[in-house]
Amino acid sequence: MSEQRVTFNGDTRVLYRQAVRTPLPDEDAERLFHENMMNVADAQERKADMLADPDIPLLEAYETQLEGIAESYKRRCRHIAGDDYEEIAMAYNRGERDDRVGALTAYYFEGLWRMQQRITVTDMLFFPIILRYPDCFTVNIRFASGHTTTESVLYESPEHSTEELDGEYAERYYNESLYSQKEAAEYIRDTAEIIREEFPSPDESTFEERQYGGITSAGGRKGPVFSSMLKRVEPDPDRFSEPVGEPTLVEEGEEARRTERELLPEGAIVL
Repeated sequence: MSEQRVTFNGDTRVLYRQAVRTPLPDEDAERLFHENMMNVADAQERKADMLADPDIPLLEAYETQLEGIAESYKRRCRHIAGDDYEEIAMAYNRGERDDRVGALTAYYFEGLWRMQQRITVTDMLFFPIILRYPDCFTVNIRFASGHTTTESVLYESPEHSTEELDGEYAERYYNESLYSQKEAAEYIRDTAEIIREEFPSPDESTFEERQYGGITSAGGRKGPVFSSMLKRVEPDPDRFSEPVGEPTLVEEGEEARRTERELLPEGAIVL
């Protein structure tokens, strides 16, 4: 009998109100964290360059960023669980495992699956938050209903508009869309600098300067309208009272709830 592959359809319980806490026991670990955050900053700049180029379709810039994030989650799954990460994540979701490796793998696998879904599914906001503390950092993978926050920059793709405009109206809409993309590119390029300021290199800063840092970002799409947002977040110095020896799942912090209250439109739901 041939083996039948089980289709994964997501599990909202895996991500909901949870984050991954990872220790930073020494400067080598801090350097790796810094390098990863600089990769995020570099990705912001690449997206800005693509948006500013009128010859590159907006959707290509959008999908390139999504694929980059999804690939980072895939690498994280492999680092935690090896090449069988999908099987381990599925076993955890079915209740056949209840261990730390299974929980972490399921968390990142759920993030990977949702990022892959976002390429074709609109009106779902990617809303992560990353926080640095003296001895650790946390990554909270969040998704919310809707396509924007109260502080997002909006830009349009005329190729995805369903409106049928004639003559000068079509040309005006096209030019206005290109202008919105250019404005968004400038905003996104500035956010790369925020990331670099929040997570400085251990070789170029004192411990006091780098022991706290944080960002939250958001990206979404609804039809031809795309959105982007990134801002600083002040970590709560009293969030953790005990050290951590290895990556583990923890409850989200007050910082996550605060950013939801401040940034999500009324009626939006964290998924």
